[in-house]
Amino acid sequence: MEIKKIFNFLNKDEDITCPKCSKTYKHSVFFNNSMICPECNAYLRMGAMERIAIVTDNDSFVECDGDVKSQNPIDFPDYDEKIKKAVKDSGLKEGVVCGTATINGFPCAIFVMESKFMMGSMGTVVGEKITRLFEKAAKEHLPVVGFTTSGGARMQEGIFSLMQMAKVSGAAKKHSDGGNLYITVITDPTTGGVTASFAMQGDIIISEPKALIGFAGARVIEQTTGKKLPEGFQRAEFLLEHGFVDMILPRKDQKHVIGQILYMHRKHDMAVETDAV
Repeated sequence: MEIKKIFNFLNKDEDITCPKCSKTYKHSVFFNNSMICPECNAYLRMGAMERIAIVTDNDSFVECDGDVKSQNPIDFPDYDEKIKKAVKDSGLKEGVVCGTATINGFPCAIFVMESKFMMGSMGTVVGEKITRLFEKAAKEHLPVVGFTTSGGARMQEGIFSLMQMAKVSGAAKKHSDGGNLYITVITDPTTGGVTASFAMQGDIIISEPKALIGFAGARVIEQTTGKKLPEGFQRAEFLLEHGFVDMILPRKDQKHVIGQILYMHRKHDMAVETDAV
């Protein structure tokens, strides 16, 4: 996959309106500002290809398993049509993009979930692609950098979707047992089964500011427990204070900081470029 060609194809310079302040700019203005509104500094949700283009080094990304597509394992009504719509909306074949790349000169395996594909929901293909990436990274002794955004398990695939939690978690554990690094970057929103599995399994867990992170929704929790939740209960800042994430990292700093982490955890026989850090 040639990232520049796909990025240019998916992202024509159209007008985008900030959902917070209602200011309208060209897509290129938002993209050159890391998809942050120049007016009010609101974080816009970033597509998988946009994030890869911003975080990885130029022309270093090579996609893995890009042709794997979802089926309809339980013959869920209208699911095939929903998948077609998701493909059209996102420009992608599934809800996650996986591959290898370098970040500030340091090699890694990387997966990025796509919110425009059924809200990044985790189906069998999402789980399979991430599992294969961990297996590849374990074999090649590569660190894994994962960007999560998800509404949780994909209900249209029933138990097959829920099984992905255990499958990916097992692959992540084998990767870890080999002495390899796993960094998760949690973006808004990351919820449900993704939060309950691989999103929170990273050796280092990073979050974007104000990201929504949780399992069940706040209203469901309040109705179940009969208790009022604290202010900002499922936001990144609350979770940082209570030890669920290790740091909150502004989007513009992510490439540099992740590059530093990869440098600190590099294999001792890896050649280091002096300008990489």
